[in-house]
Amino acid sequence: MAYSRPARPSLDGSNFEIAIIGGGINGAAIARECALAGRRVLLIEQADFSSGTTSRATRIIHGGLRYLEHGEIGLVRESLRERERLLRERPHLVHPLNFVLALPTHGIKRSALAIRIGIWLYRRAAGARACKTEGSLAALESGLDRGLNLSLFPYEDAQCEYPERLVAEWVTEAANAGAVVRNYTRALEILTREGKARGLRLRDSITNEESEVSADWIVNASGPWADEILKSSQLDQRQMIGGVRGSHIVLPVFEGAPAEAVYAEAADGRTVFVIPWAGQILVGTTEVPQEETPDRAEPTPTEIAYLLATLRMLFPTSGIEASDIRYSYAGVRPLPYSPRESLSAISRRHTLHDHIEDGAAGLITVIGGKLTTAASLARDCVRMMGVKAHDAPAIMIAVEPGFEINATLEKWARSVALAGNIPDRAASAIVEWHGRRAESIARTAASDEGLRRPLCTHSEHIVAEAVEAVRRESAITLADILLRRVPVALGACWDGACSRNAAQRIGSVLGWSEKQLTAELENFEEERRRFLHPTVAAKAGESLFAERTR
Repeated sequence: MAYSRPARPSLDGSNFEIAIIGGGINGAAIARECALAGRRVLLIEQADFSSGTTSRATRIIHGGLRYLEHGEIGLVRESLRERERLLRERPHLVHPLNFVLALPTHGIKRSALAIRIGIWLYRRAAGARACKTEGSLAALESGLDRGLNLSLFPYEDAQCEYPERLVAEWVTEAANAGAVVRNYTRALEILTREGKARGLRLRDSITNEESEVSADWIVNASGPWADEILKSSQLDQRQMIGGVRGSHIVLPVFEGAPAEAVYAEAADGRTVFVIPWAGQILVGTTEVPQEETPDRAEPTPTEIAYLLATLRMLFPTSGIEASDIRYSYAGVRPLPYSPRESLSAISRRHTLHDHIEDGAAGLITVIGGKLTTAASLARDCVRMMGVKAHDAPAIMIAVEPGFEINATLEKWARSVALAGNIPDRAASAIVEWHGRRAESIARTAASDEGLRRPLCTHSEHIVAEAVEAVRRESAITLADILLRRVPVALGACWDGACSRNAAQRIGSVLGWSEKQLTAELENFEEERRRFLHPTVAAKAGESLFAERTR
């Protein structure tokens, strides 16, 4: 049986109460909130959902310990509240993660007492979980550079390894509540008349059709592209977004690598995280103004070398060389434009700009925000539009009385394994990425042996997940599937052979011709190279760093 993607009927002439530009974490959250409140909603994304800044972040859900230094107590409280909410509502995607703040004992800008008080306040505000044991701190200390004489301060935050999956869930929930969701649809222009935003002119990149839709409210949640759509709409507007590039490198697990996240300072005092992620080590991030369009954001050799040097400074026995870098990526944070402030001092609090004074009443532009507080931003946005915020849904996987979340996940996995006739390890992997949706995937898998095959020989994830991504999660291309809906291609083992195996197995059930399969595979590899940049840049960057620091 061949499975096909849903049809894309024309949008021309459609009327919506709320149209949202941008399908990253913020746009998805706003669309979901509005749709659950019963409004007629359109969500569009120029590429694929979560393919921009959301998929290029540090992948942590945190209260923002360093925001305390800048006196942003309100932002810290909001972030901690939203962190706990995500841990409750999406426990399959958002997990507690122990962090260690590692700072040099000598030359430190803050006293140890001040740091301990700050962490105590931080943990108390969130209702802290169990603190790290001395044994695990000793294990971490053995891998760190003893010459730096680091002081270690444990605390707790959380990690969302795959925010792409969180966006997929929110977009799907919006669609299930009645929203029209369209990826690969570009907003060419915000249509205004008589001092009010009236609608959008769109181009569907799949059908190449142009259309016009009307809307009572338009939300510009396009992140670092927000200024571009305003300019293309001839809206006379000062610069609102100061795009800041954050680059990351991904390394193999090395001897002495941390089993928990390390939050440290580089030689120039900037914050850097070293985080276990997907069987690898993620190191980031930088802060560099993005002068070009966000489409061209990529790590520079100097940034890569900076991160590599910081990793080596912290873990001198790691043996990590530039050639060990598996890949690197960069995203652009849509921070408020502030030419006179240092990048680290610019607030991460989101703001919502009402364009009524710009001759476009009914248009809102989202500025700033972060992964942790996307749902809070969405609630603020719907209130601004006069929409009653919807109560949070039931927990995706209800924790049964007497059970911890891991035990509940294991119980669900056993049920999924039986329903889908699939191995236990595959069932566990599906539950961890899809929550309650794993039941639907199991039913799909049970219908066809080909759907129960792993996507590649190194993966527990199966072809049925790819089919569900196409049928129910708006996936269109092979890259949509393997990088964002079932993001196995971000894993430690993925290579060209894995790509070919997955493409063949997915193509066989989706009815792809040989020509289509070849095209999908070529396009996937091209996008993967654009997103996950090769190590040659790291080698060049290492030499640049050496020259700069002589």
